[in-house]
Amino acid sequence: MIGKEKIVAMIPARIGSTRLPMKNLALIDGAPMISYAINAAKESGVFDRIVINGDDPLFGNIAERYGVEFYLRPGELGSSTTKSDFVVQDFMRKHPADILCWVNPTSPLQTGAEIRAVVEHFVREELDTLITVCREQVHASFQGQPINYRPDEVFAQTQDLVPVDVFVYSVMAWRNKSFLAEFHEKGQAFFVGKFGVYPVSKMSGIIIKRKEDLQLVENIVKSLKTGHSDIVSYDPLAQERENG
Repeated sequence: MIGKEKIVAMIPARIGSTRLPMKNLALIDGAPMISYAINAAKESGVFDRIVINGDDPLFGNIAERYGVEFYLRPGELGSSTTKSDFVVQDFMRKHPADILCWVNPTSPLQTGAEIRAVVEHFVREELDTLITVCREQVHASFQGQPINYRPDEVFAQTQDLVPVDVFVYSVMAWRNKSFLAEFHEKGQAFFVGKFGVYPVSKMSGIIIKRKEDLQLVENIVKSLKTGHSDIVSYDPLAQERENG
């Protein structure tokens, strides 16, 4: 809880996946992927409740194992074609709160500290909607058209470019009252009201979609456990130059 507002974390979980079957239960360093989101949500210290919103009773066992709540969503909201607006609206109606935060298990490297920073930003800026992004300062195009550079000019250095925000979805948040009112009126509400983004770390920006993503995160997690992941090593020639 931040202030007097009731904030609920919803961790969505489907048993099926077209690109990586049962990915929420795939192991990363011996623990199911979804457990990383659960632990980060707990560590953030900002939620009144943490609830797995799953489409299979199997996730109830996971919720019990990690000490959070479980909600078995209606069957019609469990397919790969289900739109997120409907998942959020259903959950909000069944779990009243002031603010709902979608904590995505597909970003297992996101920390509790970062989740807290995201939620605090949402509250401080009095937003109705927030989606996390990776802020990339690179040349970007969309459907073959330049977004932040001019092809008829000298090639710009990346540090001079206007950054582009790429959605990460590691955390999304909505003010329940605004979302439900918009959904009732228009049948959709994902970008309701005052919209904002929050740039997250490169680690949080690694999203698990395929087997190779899972393998990458597995290697990163094991590297982080060694305590040497932040050490930069150089070729001996660099050391010679440093020594004069």
